[in-house]
Amino acid sequence: WNITGFWEASLAYWDGDGQGAKSLWDVGFTPVFRLSPNLSRFFLEAGIGAHYLSEKKINDKREFGSHFSLGDHIGFGWLFGGKDRYELGYRFQHLTNAGLGDPNDGISLHQVRLGYNY
Repeated sequence: WNITGFWEASLAYWDGDGQGAKSLWDVGFTPVFRLSPNLSRFFLEAGIGAHYLSEKKINDKREFGSHFSLGDHIGFGWLFGGKDRYELGYRFQHLTNAGLGDPNDGISLHQVRLGYNY
């Protein structure tokens, strides 16, 4: 087995829905660790990082209590293409303010990801 790691910078736009909806931007910086069998293109990954949310709520029922959040994720995927430049994967991610603000509703996300490694 091989373990590798990298730093991931992320930028996301969340489009709010429902009563009291707001949209927001999410800026994140996360160290990510990957585990893969020798000579395999399959990988498992996990990471915990910092996120800044441009709004403290997305709708009337989901309030984050702080602009700052911790985001952790677990996932899996496959590398493909020449020099394994592309990846297709799944992540389960949870964001929480870790008690920095009140309320602390947090949010969980399912992600299907297509990436390009350069």
